[in-house]
Amino acid sequence: MKNVSCAIYGAGSLGTVLGAYITKNGGKIDLINRNKAHIAVLKEKGAVIKGTVNMTVPVTAITPDEMSKKYDVIFLMTKQLFNKEVVTMLKDYLTENGVIVTLQNGIPEPGIAEIVGAEHTMGCTVEWGAALTEPGVCTLTSDAESLSFHMGKMEGISDEQFNTVKEILELMCTVHEETNLIGARWSKLLINATFSGLGTVVGGVFGDVSENKDARKVAVRCMKECIDVGHAAGAVFAPVQGKDITKLFYYTNPVKRAIATLLVPIAMKKHRLIEPSMLQDLKNGKPCEIDAINGVVCEWGRKCGIPTPINDRIVEVIKKEQAGELKPEASNIRLFDDLL
Repeated sequence: MKNVSCAIYGAGSLGTVLGAYITKNGGKIDLINRNKAHIAVLKEKGAVIKGTVNMTVPVTAITPDEMSKKYDVIFLMTKQLFNKEVVTMLKDYLTENGVIVTLQNGIPEPGIAEIVGAEHTMGCTVEWGAALTEPGVCTLTSDAESLSFHMGKMEGISDEQFNTVKEILELMCTVHEETNLIGARWSKLLINATFSGLGTVVGGVFGDVSENKDARKVAVRCMKECIDVGHAAGAVFAPVQGKDITKLFYYTNPVKRAIATLLVPIAMKKHRLIEPSMLQDLKNGKPCEIDAINGVVCEWGRKCGIPTPINDRIVEVIKKEQAGELKPEASNIRLFDDLL
């Protein structure tokens, strides 16, 4: 990784953990965030990572107004809500052959490529979770042995660009080369729509969905909707950490549905402590990206003529939580009883 200038734009929970790992293992990377309190602590004390690991790493941290150079690689980790403005701004901070690597939820690559060009756009799904517990302090909530990325590229990305980004990310964990980028996106969307969506509904972590019998019944129906919509949209779902999620969780009769329901807590065991980013946003009084997660499933469902009642209800409930009309709490799972 010689003379590669790289940055993480939107270094919150996931970005701070990623930046700490890259720096700890010999890489150089700028962590950029608008949160001045967070950046101040990172500058003074370094990145403190707790949870399934325990480390403190001195890092290079700046606010956007301190950006002064162009980058070969920018990892984009902000919420999608402001992609048009953010990506338009970042375009001026890319080198001639620089790339923006989006690690965001949903399916953000086409919109980014419209702004910077497909030849400057790469996508990566994050197969782990973290939470920003206080300025400068993050909690890694996934098993340290189960961390991975799935990475793909848009048309026009060279092997050299791809391998450079892969080498940087491998300073943290395994990177799976993804020829089926859209399939990987749909697989991650399925996980997020189900466990981040329902976790936010019930005000809990992934385990509060996977280990609760009532929530599991809703979860398997949510996954089936995602698979039906993805298939109708032409996606072939990519494996998640070696597992074919369509084989595990898709059903066409009550027996297969019952088996899928039993498999949910087993499949999510290593990620049971992940707190949904949408729930973190609600707790911090910020708008969450429900429209870029479950909302994407609903949107594609309408385009393809596939009903999405569970995802529609998740969007409805979370928007009420965001408006202060509902509290994120376990009893909200009862709001789905009429759909089961």
